[in-house]
Amino acid sequence: MFSAPVGQADSANHLRHDWQRDQAQTLYDLPFADLIFQAQSVHRRNFDPNHVETASLLSIKTGGCAEDCGYCSQSAKYDTDVKATKLMDREAVVATAQRAKEAGASRFCMAAAWRNPKDKDLDRVCEMVSAVKDLGLETCATLGMLTGEQAQRLQDAGLDFYNHNVDTSREFYGKIISTRTMEDRIETLAHARHAGLKVCCGGIVGMGEQVEDRLGMLMLLANLPHHPESVPINMWQEVKGVPVNDTAERPDPIALVRMIAVARIMMPKSVVRLSAGRQYMTDELQALCFIAGANSIFIGDVLLTTKNPQIDRDAVLLDSLGITSALDNVKTPAAANPA
Repeated sequence: MFSAPVGQADSANHLRHDWQRDQAQTLYDLPFADLIFQAQSVHRRNFDPNHVETASLLSIKTGGCAEDCGYCSQSAKYDTDVKATKLMDREAVVATAQRAKEAGASRFCMAAAWRNPKDKDLDRVCEMVSAVKDLGLETCATLGMLTGEQAQRLQDAGLDFYNHNVDTSREFYGKIISTRTMEDRIETLAHARHAGLKVCCGGIVGMGEQVEDRLGMLMLLANLPHHPESVPINMWQEVKGVPVNDTAERPDPIALVRMIAVARIMMPKSVVRLSAGRQYMTDELQALCFIAGANSIFIGDVLLTTKNPQIDRDAVLLDSLGITSALDNVKTPAAANPA
């Protein structure tokens, strides 16, 4: 008879913040059926297993970033063919948010390629946040590092979530970034949390890291004083001119599902989002990820500067799985008559 391994996550819904590496590895190494059973059991105790959250992401200021993140198309350090742009006008952002809502998004995320925002730019972002909030959407922003005062200003403007990814494990971090430390990232997360913002924090897989690095990233997130409310898992997408191209290797599908399952078990009340890289996933792989505990996706054709599955494909897939989402309110021809 199956018995839970050392490291059982949420007995009596108790959230753990003391995960050890051997416990994470023990979970990951479970027979696949046992791991999925445990992850799905945790998922059902905390979420509707047949519902997926839908979010939309807009780059409100693209390119020209001073950071040297080795995976990023928006770094000014590399020749990636991404042209730097100015911060968008509020009216254009609000119009895009309205279209995203009409297309089935329940959360609207605004991203700016900055190391950290200047106060004059933050004034404009705060205006955007308030206007998008007035549309009835949840709001999220990712603007780089924040001071405590800046985080409070965003919260006062109506921001719900602040995204600031740790990207990878502490051990692998220095191999992909040198201009910002892991502690810098943790400090910004603390500022956001202190200001009363919900935290969106995850990372990227497939940059050349090992399984132990993926588990190390999950341990880092699960051992924070508060688990992130949202945990985006991005799959590396090839970007011209960046150093990660030399080491990148797309993760094995089963390995990705195992990681999603471990994330669900270690952070039982966090929303786990399939983010960048879904266009490389088959419908079957996405379905396995949902069974393993993923319960959020980005919708829309583009995520910042990379491609994303089209909304009609998402609607058909979710409908075929009996999964509800805000897309149910948007009946596309493809969703109404799935092949």
